[in-house]
Amino acid sequence: MSEIGVMLCGHGSRDEAACREFAHLVDRVRVGLPAWPVAHGYLEFARPIIREGLDRLRDHGVRRVIAVPGMLFAAGHVKNDVPSVLNTYAAAHGLRIDMGRDLGIDAKLLEASRDRIEACLDAQAAPVPRDETLLLVVGRGTSDSDANGNVAKVARMLWEGMGFAHAELAYSGVAHPRTDVALERAVRLGFRRIVVFPYFLFTGVLVERIYAAAAEAAARHPEVEILKAGYLNDHPLVVATFVERIMGVLEGDTAMNCSLCKYRTRILGHEAALGAPQESHHHHVEGIGTGHHHHDHHHDAGDHHHHRHHHHDDHGHHHHPRDPVAAK
Repeated sequence: MSEIGVMLCGHGSRDEAACREFAHLVDRVRVGLPAWPVAHGYLEFARPIIREGLDRLRDHGVRRVIAVPGMLFAAGHVKNDVPSVLNTYAAAHGLRIDMGRDLGIDAKLLEASRDRIEACLDAQAAPVPRDETLLLVVGRGTSDSDANGNVAKVARMLWEGMGFAHAELAYSGVAHPRTDVALERAVRLGFRRIVVFPYFLFTGVLVERIYAAAAEAAARHPEVEILKAGYLNDHPLVVATFVERIMGVLEGDTAMNCSLCKYRTRILGHEAALGAPQESHHHHVEGIGTGHHHHDHHHDAGDHHHHRHHHHDDHGHHHHPRDPVAAK
C-alpha cells in the first residue's frame, strides 16, 4: 500500500464526452505511474468532484497527495479555486496535499499541437503550400490577461515553428477576438487555406462552438478552404506532460510563473484583484451532472473572487465593441 497518491483535478463539464475523455487520460496517466493510486475529480458539474477523488485516495491509505490541475494554463481556477478546495480538504483530514503547476507552455505540448495540425493537413486531398495557409489558434479565454497571453505565445510559436505564412488568435469566450470575428478577419487577408486549431485538452461545448463557427465561415466563404484540426486530447505527449508535472512535485518543481499574476502583482487593468483571497465559488455547481440537455456553465475564470458571472460573454454570439466586425 502506497502512502503517496496522485490526484488529477479537472475543470468538469456537462458534456459527457468531455468527461469520458478526461477519465481516459487519467487511465493513461495511471498506466505510467503503476506504483501509486491515481484518482481524479472535477471542480464543477461532473462527478466525482475533487473531494470525492481525495476520499478514494484516503480509502487506499494515502497520506500524501500529489495533485495537479488538468488545465492548460493558470487562470482563476488554477490560481484560486482548485488550491482552495485542496487546502480546505487537507486541513479537515490532516492530509498532506502538494499541488503541482499547470501544464503551461511546454515543448511537448507544442509538438502534440503540431501533430494534430499536420494530421488535419495530411488528410486533405489537395495540398496547399504553407506560405498560402493561415493558422488560427483558438484558446478558451479568461479575464486573466496572463493566461490569455500564453495562448498568444503558443500561436506565435506554432506559426514560426511550422512555417505558416501567418497566424491569427481567437478565444471561445470572455476574451477577444471571438472565433467568428477572427475568422472573418482571417478570410479578408486573402489566404487560400485557413486551419482552425482549438488549443484545448478535451471536447465540450466550447470546442463544438469553435467547429461550428468554422463551418459557418466556410459556408459563407467557399473561395477559402477552412479546415478544422483536432484538439490535444490524449496525445502521448500530453500524457507525458502530466506525468512530468506529477514527478516534478517530488523534485520541487511546483512553482507557477507568478511574475504576471494579477492576484500578486499590480497588473494594468486588473488592479482590484491584487491581494484577493484564495477561495472557491464552485460549491453550487459541484457534481450537478452531465448531459447534452444542459448548457455548460462558463465562468469568467479570473473573477471568482467577486463572483461576477459573464454569461453574456460565454453563451452569446453577439459582437462586442472590442471585436472589429468584418465588413459585409
